[in-house]
Amino acid sequence: QVQLVESGGALVQPGGSLRLSCTASGFTFSRDWMNWVRQAPGKGLEWVSTISNFGGTNYANSVKGRFTISRDNAKNTLYLQMNNLLPEDTAVYYCAKGSNRQVILTTTPVGQGTQVTVSS
Repeated sequence: QVQLVESGGALVQPGGSLRLSCTASGFTFSRDWMNWVRQAPGKGLEWVSTISNFGGTNYANSVKGRFTISRDNAKNTLYLQMNNLLPEDTAVYYCAKGSNRQVILTTTPVGQGTQVTVSS
């Protein structure tokens, strides 16, 4: 079955950087679009970024210019490089497969997520 394991979250000061990873198994990673979504305390899932199977990328306006999504198909791993972090980036971050954003945002994430806390 599909397994997604997120890691790399931490407590970081505003302006800091983190790199999140998502290791995938149970499906042909290289053929799937992949996404990062996040959930802040008391809020619903929010789309962050998407990378297509051929490497095209898209970002939410709130993270554009600060976050970079990438993938390593040989390692079945998705990444999110986060720079210039802001307190409003505080959330649990999840990776998700697929190209239908509406489905992704209304489906319970497969993995356990990784906590990112931005605070001084």
